Amino acid sequence: MRFREADAVLTMDTPHSFARASGFHRPQTTDMADILMCPPDYYGIEYEINPWMSTERQTDHNLAVEQWNDLRGILEGLGARVSLMEPVAGLPDLVFTANAAMIYQSAAIISRFRHPQRQGEEQHDATWLASRDFEISYPPDDQNFEGAGDALFCGDTLFAGYRMRSDATGLQKIGARIDCRVIPLELVDPYYYHLDTCFCPLARGVAIYYPGAFDQYGQRVLQELVPKLIPVELDEAREFSCNAVVVGRQVITNSGCPKLHRQVQALGYDAIETPLSEFVKAGGSAKCLTLRLDGEEAAAWRDED
Repeated sequence: MRFREADAVLTMDTPHSFARASGFHRPQTTDMADILMCPPDYYGIEYEINPWMSTERQTDHNLAVEQWNDLRGILEGLGARVSLMEPVAGLPDLVFTANAAMIYQSAAIISRFRHPQRQGEEQHDATWLASRDFEISYPPDDQNFEGAGDALFCGDTLFAGYRMRSDATGLQKIGARIDCRVIPLELVDPYYYHLDTCFCPLARGVAIYYPGAFDQYGQRVLQELVPKLIPVELDEAREFSCNAVVVGRQVITNSGCPKLHRQVQALGYDAIETPLSEFVKAGGSAKCLTLRLDGEEAAAWRDED
C-alpha cells in the first residue's frame, strides 16, 4: 500500500504535500507502542449523542480519573510510550482520542464529527497531531468520518463502519487515497455506533467481534475475510469487550469479560482487565481512550519501509 499524493486533501494555512512527496519522514520508530491519551479533567456527561449517555446518570469524576490513570499505568507498564493531549473545558469527549483521526504511516486523516457537540474537537486534534510532525488531511467531500472509531486495519484491509457516525462514500474515498482495500460494514445496533465498539483486530487475520452489531452481509464478510474471528456474547459486548487495546500480545479490556479473556488466552494472548465503568457511561472504554500513533498491531503497513 502506498499513499496517493495526488489525491490528498491538504489542510492548514500553508499548502504542503504528504510525506512521500515532500521527502519528510517521521523519526524511526521502535517496538515501543506509541499511544495518545487525553486526561479526563473535563470529562462528564454533558449531552446525549448515543444510547449509553444520559445526563441523569452522571459520572463519578474522581473514579473516572482513577480508572483513566490505571489504564495509563497498565499501558506504560507494558512498555508503551503515552503522549498526552491537553484537555479542553467544554469538550468532555476529547478524552476519547481514538476518534481524533485515522493514522496511516506519517499521515493523520482528521475526523469530521457528525454531532455538533464534538465538532469543536477537530481543530485541537489537528493542531496536536501536526505539532508531532504528522501530515494532516481531512475526509473528502464534506463526508462524516470519526477516525479510528470507524476505521480499523486488519492486515492490508481497512474495515470501515458506517451509518451511525461515518459515511460509506467517504470511507471508500479514503481507502482509494491510501490505495487500500476498504470493506464497508453497516452498523445496525445504535448501542454499537462505532466499529471499535464491536470489532477489534488483534493481529493480521485475527479479530474479536460482536455479531449482533452487524447485518447479515457484515457478519458473512467478516467470517470470510478474517480467518480467525472470535465472537463475543451480548453480555460481554455490553461490557465493551470488543473495545480493547492491543499492545503486542497483550489485550486490555474493561472488567467483566471473563469468557473473552479465556478465548484470547487460548490463542496465546495475555488478557488484562481494568475497570472503566465511568467511561462506559458515555459509550466508550479502553480502545476509545487511546489512539495508536504508530499504527494498530494488526495493520500490515506497519512493516512497510
